[in-house]
Parts: sequence; C-alpha cells; structure tokens
Amino acid sequence: MTATEKFTRGLRTFGLDVAQGFMEITHNGFALFGLLVMLFGLVVTTQPNLRQIGEVHLMDWLKERQIAVVGFIGDNVAADRATAANPHDLPKQQAAVAYWLSKKYRVAPEPLSALVAEAYAMGKAHQIEPTLILAVMAVESGFNPFAQSPVGAQGLMQVMTRVHSEKYADFGGKLAAFDPLTNLRVGVKVLKDCLKSAGSLEGGLRAYVGAADLDADGGYVLKVMSEHDRLQRVAAGMSVPLNSNTLVPVNDSKSAGKLPNLNS
Repeated sequence: MTATEKFTRGLRTFGLDVAQGFMEITHNGFALFGLLVMLFGLVVTTQPNLRQIGEVHLMDWLKERQIAVVGFIGDNVAADRATAANPHDLPKQQAAVAYWLSKKYRVAPEPLSALVAEAYAMGKAHQIEPTLILAVMAVESGFNPFAQSPVGAQGLMQVMTRVHSEKYADFGGKLAAFDPLTNLRVGVKVLKDCLKSAGSLEGGLRAYVGAADLDADGGYVLKVMSEHDRLQRVAAGMSVPLNSNTLVPVNDSKSAGKLPNLNS
C-alpha cells in the first residue's frame, strides 16, 4: 500500500469517526432537549403559578418587541368596542335614516348606523317613536358624543349627568355619559319620564330641555318636532332636502294628553 493510499484511508476513517461522533452528539442533544421539554411541561402542569408568571413575562416581552418594531401596542379588540355598524346590515327604513343623518350632520354612516339601530330598539322597548329620539339627539348635540353644554349637560342626549348620576350606576359610573350608546339609553329613560310626567309630547319635550316652568323654550320643541317630521318622511322613503329648515308647528290637540306612538 502506497503512502497516498494510506493517507486516503486514514482521511476516510477520520471522516467516518467525525460523522459518527456528530450523530451521537446530535442524538444525545435531541434526547436532552426532549427531556427538558418534558420536564418543563410537567412543571408547568403541576405548578399553575409558574405558568402564570411565565405568561406574564412572555406577554411583557412581546409588548416590548411590538413597541420596538412598530412604536405602539396594537389592540385586536378595538373594533369590537367601536360604536359602529355596517349600514347595509340595517333594515331599509333605518338605513335611509342613517344615510340622511350622516350627510346632514357630516358624521360617518357607520357610527350613525349603530345609533339609529339603538334608537329603534330603545323606541320599541319604551314605546317612543325612534325618529323622535333621533330628533332630540340631533337638536341636542348634533351627534357629538362628547358635547357639553354650559350648564353641564353631556353627551349625545345632553343628559345632566350630575342630576341623573344614579342612572349611570348600572353602566359603571358617570364617565359612561361619554359612551354613545349608554348616553342614548339613559337619555331615552329621562325622555320617557318627562313624557309620562307631562302627559303630552310638547310638555315632555319642554320638561326634557328644562323649560317646563318657563314662559318660552327658545324654540326647542319646534326644532325637535320639525326634525322628527323630516326623519319620519325619510323613513317613509320620501326625498327630503338636507338643507330643509321648514318648521312644523306643534298641534296641541294631537300632542296634549298622550305619548308618541311607536313608529313601526
């Protein structure tokens, strides 16, 4: 055997030894890794507190990484909290009202769709015409959920939060006045109480605006009833100009002594 052949055989033997050693090390490494995983799983299963600590640390690390990459923490449920709905999912009558109000008050149709749907639901529950609820909302705040008057009336329905604080108790407290749907629900309750106490539509609206004992209401009732009339015509499929400022006189003979009928 020549020196070259000896060198080649030796080199081949060395290579085989290295490969075999690598396989043994790798096999043992995988076995060790599997054992560690099994032990970790056993510890996590038998020690819930350790699992919770690990989850907290993992979430903290993920948040830090997200901030480092995108500059803020995302919120996957933000859309679920938003006061918005697809107007195409509404009944035709409600969709027409939502789109008309959206154009007139320059508010996105999605949040208005949610408010319209809620107004119809609350109207049915409390036997108040939903277009009246929406008219009150329009005159009171122009659909600004964060509106506040000089005397402290707040939100969409401009409810006096400090006066009706107990009505917000079931919603987590007075700050719920700035949640659009909560403010709408509380406002409808206040409106219903006013209508019931006054016994008439005009009297109820005067009471709602705080003018029950005053000589004049500043044109409030006329404004609400006019918008109510326009919304009823929109809901009926009629074409109503956005800039229509026609005022509808209140018919005392019709409004006195009875509450509004439910608008189907």
